[in-house]
Amino acid sequence: MKSGTPRSRLLLIDDHPGVLETIERLLGHRFNVVGVVADSRKAISVANDLCPDIIVLDICMPEPNGIRIAHALRESGCNAKVIFLTVQEDQDYIDAALRTGAQGYVLKRRMQPDLLDAIDLVLAGKRFIR
Repeated sequence: MKSGTPRSRLLLIDDHPGVLETIERLLGHRFNVVGVVADSRKAISVANDLCPDIIVLDICMPEPNGIRIAHALRESGCNAKVIFLTVQEDQDYIDAALRTGAQGYVLKRRMQPDLLDAIDLVLAGKRFIR
């Protein structure tokens, strides 16, 4: 990355502190992690306050779950691109995620090899599903 080029702003939302730490370590060198949220009830207000470029969001959060959070973000006018990071491999979850307008779907077991590529593709206007 060229010196002086602004780094994309990321918000991480997951109810597991260990997962949040892992994601932040994985992404922090390339992106500006502007927020880390473990409480799903605060996720929408934090996202609207921070206006990130990308939100990495877990589907299986306590209420509201990630699908509801993504819908609420769209309804609030949040323009951040959403990438779901989840353990859920079932097609029903993938379909529900895409119906929210999410641009990415990454399995947690594939976080290391796929998440950076997913973010790059989504920032380029493409989808990443794996």
